[in-house]
Amino acid sequence: MINYKTLTADLEFPEGPVAMEDGSVIVCEIKAQRLTRVYPDGTKTTVAQLEGAPNGAAFGADGALYICNNGDGFLWGAPGGMTQPVGGSDTFSGGRIERVDIETGEVTELYRTIGGNDLLMPNDIVVARDGSLYFTDHGMRTARSFLHGGAYWGAPDGSEAREIAYPITTANGIGLSPDEETLYVSETETGRLWYYQITGQGTLAPTDPSNPSATMLAQLEGFKRYDSLAVEECGNICVAGLTPGCITVISPEGKEVETIEMPDPFSTNICFGGDDMKTAYITLSGTGRLIEMQWPRPGLRLNFQRF
Repeated sequence: MINYKTLTADLEFPEGPVAMEDGSVIVCEIKAQRLTRVYPDGTKTTVAQLEGAPNGAAFGADGALYICNNGDGFLWGAPGGMTQPVGGSDTFSGGRIERVDIETGEVTELYRTIGGNDLLMPNDIVVARDGSLYFTDHGMRTARSFLHGGAYWGAPDGSEAREIAYPITTANGIGLSPDEETLYVSETETGRLWYYQITGQGTLAPTDPSNPSATMLAQLEGFKRYDSLAVEECGNICVAGLTPGCITVISPEGKEVETIEMPDPFSTNICFGGDDMKTAYITLSGTGRLIEMQWPRPGLRLNFQRF
C-alpha cells in the first residue's frame, strides 16, 4: 500500500492538477464545471466557474491558466459506486481551448475550430518554453461510433493553431521531454504511449503510414487504460491509469520503470511540486479525492510553473 495524504475528498471528478508556490493545487472539477484551488489544509476556493467543463490545465507565460474545455460532453453515473462518465451528454456545447485569468476568473476563448474541423473534447495541455500550447483532443463517442481527435499546437494569443498528429484513438495525456525535442501522447483505450519528434515550432517529423508502430514508445503487458501524464526531471514519463488505477512510470526507451497502484480505479492525472519537486499530487476521480505523496524522483519543473 502506498503512503499518501488526502488533501480533500469531496471533489466532482477532479482532473488537471496544477501545483502552486504556496502548496495549494488548482484542479479541474469536470463534473462541477469549475476550477478549484485546494489548500494544504483542505480548504477550497473557486477560481472560475465555467460553461462547458475544464479537463486539463497549464500555466502560460503570461501567468494565466490555459484550459482544455471538453464542452461538458459527459453523461455522469456511478457504476460500482465510482463517479465516472457513462455516455455522451445532451448539454454538449462544443470543445474549445480557453485562457483563464486566475485573479479575476475572466475566461477568453482561443480555439474552437482548427483547420476547418471542430474540436470535440479537448483533454490535456502542456506549454512549451516559447509559450506555445500543445494539447490533445480525446474525440467523442456516439451511440454506435467514435469520432477521432488528435494532437494540436496553438499560439497562446489565439492567432494560429494547427493539427499536428491525426488520428489518435482517444488521445489523452500530453507532455514534453526535458529538452523539448519529443512530444508524448497517451492513448486511453489502447493503453499505448506515443512519441513524436518535434522539428520546429508546432511541427512534428512525418510519420510513416507503412510502419504505424514506429512512433509507439510503449504498450505494456496487461489491461491498462492510460489517462493523463507528467514527466520526471530524468525524462521518465509517469502515466496515470484507469481500471486498474495506477501510475505507470515508463523510461524514454519505452521500458517499465515501476507501476504504483492507486486506491481508486480512476487515477486520472499527476503533477509535481514542492521545493525539491518530489511531491506528487494525484487526482483520484472516482472517489473525488486529491492526494499527495512523496515521489522517489523529482518531477520536471514545468515552464511558467508558479514557484
